[in-house]
Amino acid sequence: MSGQAFNVTKNTFLYNLVFIIVNTSLQITVSIFLSEMRNKYVKKTTQTLMLMPYFISWVVVGAFIYNIFNYEFGAFNTILKSFGFQSVDVMGIVGAWKYILVFFSAWNGVGYGSIVYMAAITGIDKELYEASELDGANIFQQIWRITIPSIKPTIIIMILLNVGSIFRGNFSMFYQIIGNNGLLFNSTDVIDTFVFRSLMKTQEVGMASAAGLYQSVLCFAIIMITNGIIKRVDSEYALF
Repeated sequence: MSGQAFNVTKNTFLYNLVFIIVNTSLQITVSIFLSEMRNKYVKKTTQTLMLMPYFISWVVVGAFIYNIFNYEFGAFNTILKSFGFQSVDVMGIVGAWKYILVFFSAWNGVGYGSIVYMAAITGIDKELYEASELDGANIFQQIWRITIPSIKPTIIIMILLNVGSIFRGNFSMFYQIIGNNGLLFNSTDVIDTFVFRSLMKTQEVGMASAAGLYQSVLCFAIIMITNGIIKRVDSEYALF
């Protein structure tokens, strides 16, 4: 992977770390919010709308983003012009795409991921909530003292599973959103997209195989370290 190995490894790790933190937080929040809804029609409608992005192809999302931020005819600049402002070349603003990637990762995965946490919340004994109400606990106290501790094992398992692929970038998302915009490669290239582009240029199949092994070793090491830390803190929540 030549001199770019450190940079793409860093990008892969940091992007996935932020994705795990943001997506997990939102998934838990959404699942708690939906579980507290009493109107079944509104609840099912909200669930359906939040789940839909998961089934939309990243190719479609990439085209959608291009048509929003295109300098000449994008919707964003069209709106700016209508208010008398100058067009903004969003495609060339390197810092902005970090937030765009995080946003669309959450947009795509939060609805689907929240299903797991909703299932865990459904399994909580309702008598715990009834007893807390008799003790005068409000809804926020119930969430903090009952809901979150009860789904803690599920949260840890899901985080461990996500950590296991922390050095594997979402190729479809990164490639379709960033495309061939060379200005963004240095800050947005992950191992998967870098290897793909390099393979298309050099046709070195051996490098792709080496990169796959490299990712596997790093993923194995990080999950062993994370599991070891959890085992030291509370062995009941460790995977093994």
